[in-house]
Amino acid sequence: MNPLLYNDCKEIEIVYEDDYCIVVNKPNNLLVHHSYFSRNIEEDSLVQLLKLQGYESPIPVHRLDRKTSGLLLLAKDKEFVKPFQELFESQQISKKYVALVRGFVEGNGVIDSPVKNDRGNYKDALTHYIGVNSLELDIPVEPYITARYSYVEFEPKTGRMHQLRIHSNKISHPIIGDHKYGNRHHNQLFEDKFGLPNLFLHAFQLVFKHPFLEKEINIIGEKPLFWKEFEDISWNYLLNHHQE
Repeated sequence: MNPLLYNDCKEIEIVYEDDYCIVVNKPNNLLVHHSYFSRNIEEDSLVQLLKLQGYESPIPVHRLDRKTSGLLLLAKDKEFVKPFQELFESQQISKKYVALVRGFVEGNGVIDSPVKNDRGNYKDALTHYIGVNSLELDIPVEPYITARYSYVEFEPKTGRMHQLRIHSNKISHPIIGDHKYGNRHHNQLFEDKFGLPNLFLHAFQLVFKHPFLEKEINIIGEKPLFWKEFEDISWNYLLNHHQE
């Protein structure tokens, strides 16, 4: 189900729900909740939109960047928060992301590099990754004569702010659409030529043992439509170029 519009607001897709929690598929470019760091953003947050949908006190158990789409776990009441938070603190929950990055990424690896938190202090940060698929388009992007991209799965073992975006850049494979840590030439190509300005980072899977129901929960969230748009664009470009 794609997010719908009503009363000028986005209806948030609920992909899982029980008496204790909900898991939503957050659209990109949407704040999870307002904070000091987002004080200049006047738009409704995810939490506010969920309240409009009838959830009285949804509480995010973890966070996603505003520009990142994907699965987010929220407790239905403050008394349920701690057991879910403990899953993250003890790394008993698996979060997987998919990203479109610059360059060819082959095989798998580990990025073990500290990340600065919102207070300016460096904290240990660990990310596992695996290259899934790659493609090359005959479009020159400075300083190369072609544009190379890879789909990469990331599994963060820590939860630092902007961790995946920073770690992707650390291994010289920045995420497409990342204007803070990414490559401006590729970002400009996606905006000007493809009409796709969004960040290609999506939290697609959550796996955890439910602390109250004591059963394994395995949830998959579909990517936003602009991912499919790029797949169609790249496929048509490759097909037309091959025919030439």
